[in-house]
Amino acid sequence: MLHTYVTAYSILDRSLVRQGSDPAAALRDTVRFARQAEELGYHRFWVSEHHSVPGVAGSAPTVLAAAVAAATEEIRVGTGGVMLPNHRPLVVAEQFGVLESLYPGRVDMGLGRSVGFTGGIRRALGHGKEDADGFGDALGELLGYFTGTQTAHPGVHALPAEGLRPQVFVLAMGSGADLAAAHGLPMVIGAGPRMVDAVARYRAGFRASAWAAEPYVVVAADVAIGGTAEEAALLQLPEAWSMARSRTGGAFPPLVPAEEVLALEMSPRERAHLEESLKGRIHGTEREVAVALDSLVEASGADEVLVTMNTYDLDRRLDSYRRLAGIVRAR
Repeated sequence: MLHTYVTAYSILDRSLVRQGSDPAAALRDTVRFARQAEELGYHRFWVSEHHSVPGVAGSAPTVLAAAVAAATEEIRVGTGGVMLPNHRPLVVAEQFGVLESLYPGRVDMGLGRSVGFTGGIRRALGHGKEDADGFGDALGELLGYFTGTQTAHPGVHALPAEGLRPQVFVLAMGSGADLAAAHGLPMVIGAGPRMVDAVARYRAGFRASAWAAEPYVVVAADVAIGGTAEEAALLQLPEAWSMARSRTGGAFPPLVPAEEVLALEMSPRERAHLEESLKGRIHGTEREVAVALDSLVEASGADEVLVTMNTYDLDRRLDSYRRLAGIVRAR
């Protein structure tokens, strides 16, 4: 049903907590979900990094990626991403060196430049907003630990990373597209109004490297499929509401059932943020989503689509991903 050629469909899971449950259960669900994704034929399974967020359990992506890799056999495993300003490049190189040593040929090192959401979190991490400005230098140092060419700290080697080649991706936040192009790395970008310009700039500025001979674009999108368009829209409501609450109340709360969200008496501000959070998400029946994904891939020239979708009901979430896998196989 999908007509535009895309080499792979992959999954990003943020390990969201659900009402009545706890972070430990969310992490166990992530590992179980990775096994299900592998069975459905998805190409990669990525986890994310968030700190001090009540509704998000994924705070240590390399640790969680190791658990996912241990529980699976063939699917590529990685991070979407490790936020490099929060860490020293040497430590990141060592962690991914261990992962690549234990699971050779399966490890993806997705890197972003976000910093902690609040001043308190940034102080606890020991990093400030200014560290995001040094992302390019930190990225170069990190890559140099794998190639044995880093010069920031002469005589320092990242073991067992040196000589290994996990697949590296740059999340195109801020200047990420330009940095990915300059370093010759694959780029991940969210579907949105700036996508087309960023991809064009990336492809035009790409310089082949030891990491990638050609540009490679991964487009991330929130995708939900149901028996009807209405059912699919309900799948996206719990996460959209938690996002709206984070913008009005300062904290991302655990997911609640869509029915509870519909029954809420929202303030005009909450309603506006909910509607904003729902913008740009793809949902519908298999046929409707196939058409939307074709349009997205055609507009972006994406080589791969990274899908993310969280909802309160785990069975319904799995059904959505199963339906998506079905239309991908039917191309």
